[in-house]
Amino acid sequence: MRTLPDFEALAVFVRVVEQRSFSAAASDLKVSKATVSKAIHRLEARLGARLFNRTSRRLALTEAGSRLLERARQMVAEGEAAENEIMAESAQPRGLVRLASPMSFGLIEVAPVLPDFLKQYPGVSLDLHMSDETIDLVGMGFDIALRIAALPDSSLLARRLRPVARHLVAAPAYLEGRGRPTHPSHLADHACLGYAYLPTPETWRFMNRAGEEVSVRPAGPLRANNAESLLPALEAGLGVAVQPDFIIRDCLAAGRLEVLMPEWSPPPVALHLVAPPGGPRPARVSALMDFLAARLSEPVSPARN
Repeated sequence: MRTLPDFEALAVFVRVVEQRSFSAAASDLKVSKATVSKAIHRLEARLGARLFNRTSRRLALTEAGSRLLERARQMVAEGEAAENEIMAESAQPRGLVRLASPMSFGLIEVAPVLPDFLKQYPGVSLDLHMSDETIDLVGMGFDIALRIAALPDSSLLARRLRPVARHLVAAPAYLEGRGRPTHPSHLADHACLGYAYLPTPETWRFMNRAGEEVSVRPAGPLRANNAESLLPALEAGLGVAVQPDFIIRDCLAAGRLEVLMPEWSPPPVALHLVAPPGGPRPARVSALMDFLAARLSEPVSPARN
């Protein structure tokens, strides 16, 4: 099996020639003189030729060293050029970023801010994927995802942006006909509109300020895999539902929906920005993460008529 060239030793060799001494090369490279000497001895042993004639006052190239120098300089120059090119690309945001977001949150809060990002970073393009299903970032090749959850331990890197309040809500017309529940146990007598991607869709959990927890099994005429799609049925007075604040804020402000059992809340969740683990991220990914963190850490205000 062929071995790779000793690129490090070749680069050290070039620096010794340029600095005209082992000591000066070591100082320039910020390593010990012994490290430089070992690299040159290793290269000479590999090549089977002496590269320098050494005296107490002078360092001169041998014939073999002179022949090697031009090729070694080309190699170092090409390496430096390649590094500089990649570092320049990394420093200037450029290229495609794949972003995943929950559907309704993506439509309501993410999509409206993306034009500002694209104006700020014209060299970056975005692939926005919206779905309430939890996707495999690594397996599906996404750079970033926004998730609303109580995140379990995982290998993903997560940044918590803000809490997301969830409320039990219903329309005034529903409450006039069916009454107002004041305790989670009362929901057994109510039509419950369900969201399929709750952590436990078959069970609704509520907690009060005293730490008491109550679980109920909801039943009703509709369940959907997108929470916003429940709004028409809610506003039509067909039932009650647990909804996140960003979906119902306008309905609450307009009086089309009301919060029920305010002393009882579903378990807390938060908006997180998650990314696969790994080394330094491309500048385009870091730029989008910082932008989203700045713009989404505070909820938007309700729309005003």
